[in-house]
Amino acid sequence: MKFSLSDNKVINIFAHKEDLFFAIANFLQLSQNLHISPFAHFLISTFFSLACRPMQSFFWIIAIILSSGAGYWVYRADKKRAVPYPWITSLLRSLVVFFTLLLVLVPTITITKNIIEKPIVLLLQDNSRSIANALGADSTTYRQNIDALTTRLSTRYKVVQWGFGNTVQTDSIYRFRQPATDISAALSRTQDFFGMQNLGAVILATDGRFNEGMNPLYQQLSLHSTLYTVAIGDSAQQKDIRISGVYANKVVAINSTFEVRADIIATLCKGYNNGVSIKEENELLSSSPLAISADKFDRSVSFSIKAARAGLHHYIISVPEADGEKNVTNNRRDLFVEVVDQKKNILIISSAPHPDVNAIRDALSGLESYKVTVATADNIPASFAGYSVIIAHGLPSPRSRIAPQLLTASKPIWFILSNQSDIAAINTMQQITHIALTTMQPHDVTPVCNPSFNTFILPRQIQSVTDKMPPLSVSIGSVQPAPGANILFTQKAAPLQPLWILQQGSVPTAILIGDGIWRWRMYEYKNYNEHSTIDECIRQTVAFLTANNNEKPFSVSLPRYVWSDQEAITLSASLLNANNEQVNTPDVQLTITDSSGRKQNFSFERSGTAYNLNIGIWAGGTYAYSAHTTCNEKTFTANGSFVVESLPLELMETGADYPLLYGLARKYNGGMVPSKNVSTLYDSITRNDHVKPLILTNTETVPLVDRKWYFFIILVLATGEWLLRKYWLAQ
Repeated sequence: MKFSLSDNKVINIFAHKEDLFFAIANFLQLSQNLHISPFAHFLISTFFSLACRPMQSFFWIIAIILSSGAGYWVYRADKKRAVPYPWITSLLRSLVVFFTLLLVLVPTITITKNIIEKPIVLLLQDNSRSIANALGADSTTYRQNIDALTTRLSTRYKVVQWGFGNTVQTDSIYRFRQPATDISAALSRTQDFFGMQNLGAVILATDGRFNEGMNPLYQQLSLHSTLYTVAIGDSAQQKDIRISGVYANKVVAINSTFEVRADIIATLCKGYNNGVSIKEENELLSSSPLAISADKFDRSVSFSIKAARAGLHHYIISVPEADGEKNVTNNRRDLFVEVVDQKKNILIISSAPHPDVNAIRDALSGLESYKVTVATADNIPASFAGYSVIIAHGLPSPRSRIAPQLLTASKPIWFILSNQSDIAAINTMQQITHIALTTMQPHDVTPVCNPSFNTFILPRQIQSVTDKMPPLSVSIGSVQPAPGANILFTQKAAPLQPLWILQQGSVPTAILIGDGIWRWRMYEYKNYNEHSTIDECIRQTVAFLTANNNEKPFSVSLPRYVWSDQEAITLSASLLNANNEQVNTPDVQLTITDSSGRKQNFSFERSGTAYNLNIGIWAGGTYAYSAHTTCNEKTFTANGSFVVESLPLELMETGADYPLLYGLARKYNGGMVPSKNVSTLYDSITRNDHVKPLILTNTETVPLVDRKWYFFIILVLATGEWLLRKYWLAQ
């Protein structure tokens, strides 16, 4: 049995004291429920608290003995005086002496209050659109069964009901209108909200189909409560081909060739033979054959696209429907890629000449979008204003303290940490690095590729190349990157420390923990007669750093270019003056044109030194936007487009994922039941030994001299005795 002290710590009471404390707690709780007077409850609480405090009990015994002696002396004297009721006056005198002695012997009294806290049972109800389709005509029956279950549970537990989809809500949880499902976010919110409370059980009612967030089976949670899953929907598979995801770099250089990848998943489509195509403005750019030879099919299709002209390009990837396929809305996906026609100045600075510098320069050579400049610590440029990205190898160092200069420049930086690096100086650059490092003696570390990395498309054979890579020379002990950092490579041996880190932010950064990537290129060439894999990692890291480094005087951007018809669309704009300072003094106008040529005009709102605009929810279709402003008698324009999809994420997958629900229940020591048997959860929860009440013990020290009512009691007792003596003439 557990008792919580006033400092919120929980202690275990020895087994031989369990019954005593439980009886005390129940008695005090009963006394509160029976509305016993505060004074009586005070005396009862005090009595039981003293039972556990031998030292205080000693002083109480002394007070009782002395007050009893005083009462006995008064009783004998009043009996000689022929007082009608001498026991009354003696009792009053004993009480007066007793309460007065307490002020001297026991000036403070410790009161223990015990509260029995019911376990919490949380119902997490999936409130997304797919649940309405899964329940169909049984939605009313399901609601009645859930209400009956929660009513029964409420008699023994505190029941809380939440709904979730793409967000967590505490009301209207049975409308089933949420546009997406994020199970991992709902479980994280549960842990954060009920972390310090007595959460006994969680009932997760869903179809198991999530389309946002991470897979909850691989989510690391310290959720100590039991999780029960309610499976909603039919697990029977339907014939379906869908494009589960499309991937490409957001920004590519003009005249370069970039890869577009599409993940194709098919169910019960054995014998299908057709092709996957990619188009731009109804022009077929490329196609790839697709032959399905099994009922369960999962394959990635790649296209090589030439970036022939600058601007924002809208690509459509589609796959023809299969015979008998009902859900064809998930056979198409939209993708936007920006092609830039401007050279990016890349500065590589190093503490001393190093083979890594040549390796990076060679990897970037031949790309028309980059101009690479190499410098050492002896000839670092006085200003970094003309560079888009800075690659600092072994810098800052004890001999070259350029940390303040890098902070002032506020440029995207790739730190490559070597034995020459000043780790203390790097730790002082938290506003741009967002990382904490500790040093240790140089040692070799073997890298391994992180399979969950998704910042850019990884080369196809990166895993096999990584297995043959030589170790890096590392002088870092522990690495604590910022939350949300993307890890490309980690240390192969435990602990799995990150080695190659990419971090978003107002100033994007990349960090390579260790030097020796020149050996990686040599070993790749030795084993594969090329070093394209390592070169691609270097190029994509630099592209990541330059992606958000927009040097145009006026620009308009969207968080993404593909939206749902259930969410509000937002745009932001930035304007630079002649000194490259961001300003928002001029007005900015925006015109949006739909596919039929109809136009709507908007005005941006000022926010800080930038512009923001929320244009609300739009119907499905393709839209073009054009923004313009005038600054210092110069007119600036920015154009682009975006797509609004009528396809909700909830229709990308159909049916219920019973294996996921069963896996979750097993992971958190619970069970899974079909929605029609949800009432059986009552017996499972009530028989669960982990779903038990807690007795919370709050200890309070009460100084008697601060209690006016205490002196009032003494006065009343003394006055009562005096009045009786006056009445009986027993002075």
